[in-house]
Amino acid sequence: MESNETIKGFYKRVGLECIKTPGVGHFNVFSRENCSLITPYSRRDYYKISLIIGKGKLHYADKWIYVDQPALLFSNPVIPYSWEAENKDQKGFFCLFTDQFVHDGNRLGNLQDSQLFKIGGTPVFFINEEQQKTVADIFIKMMTEIQSDYLHKYDMLRAYLHLLIHETMKMHPAENFEPYQNASQKVASLFMELLERQFPIDSPERFLKLKSPVDYAENLSIHVNSLNRSVKEITGRTTSQQITSRIIQEANALLKHTDWNVSEIAYGLGFEEPAYFTNYFKKQTGMTPNAVRTAVV
Repeated sequence: MESNETIKGFYKRVGLECIKTPGVGHFNVFSRENCSLITPYSRRDYYKISLIIGKGKLHYADKWIYVDQPALLFSNPVIPYSWEAENKDQKGFFCLFTDQFVHDGNRLGNLQDSQLFKIGGTPVFFINEEQQKTVADIFIKMMTEIQSDYLHKYDMLRAYLHLLIHETMKMHPAENFEPYQNASQKVASLFMELLERQFPIDSPERFLKLKSPVDYAENLSIHVNSLNRSVKEITGRTTSQQITSRIIQEANALLKHTDWNVSEIAYGLGFEEPAYFTNYFKKQTGMTPNAVRTAVV
């Protein structure tokens, strides 16, 4: 896995000059007609919303989604992803922006807590013809506004961004507002959110810090027994099983998408000895880490 792609890294990759937006964070909007057909699998340090018109595969965390109809993609800085276009007929739009740009408007709060960018949520929303027109119109207004000389154009662009997000939430109301039914559901949800925030491990130096149910209970300021009871009640699995499952998921992603050796992956995932990681991985999957990597090649 490559290191996080920065805003400057994005402009360098696509061969454009990075625009300056002093004091307002960063925002820009583009047509997808000349976009890269294959993008690197990595995290970005910016948010991105794409109207995808064209076929291809989205690799997101350790999953992939086949996109064969118009869709909206909401990507955040936490989850790595890549896009593999199936053909050159790619259309649509995308905008990228930073936390600072949104927070200057002080309306959307923490984007990682919002329903569209939520960790563990669904990043792709397939849309119909009418919805496509609504979204495309907003992007076209963005592209017109960013070229203008209007003194408050970034306030306008922020308003269009809010409109785009809210229009999408209207399209999928059932998926966007799920109130907690009880205390156990809230605790389990907070645990799963915190678990996802530990990943991805994008550098051997960025090792996993929370490794046990006790670690998570302390961070959530609850007793470990209460955490275990809530997680088991809501998910049907123990806290340890959820942690193990997520570590194995990350290990598979690192084995498939990086050139790190097994020792680096072991240390990154919090194992003190590579041999312990190998035994742990084999116990959970029935395969050694090297066998998984060989199967990918």
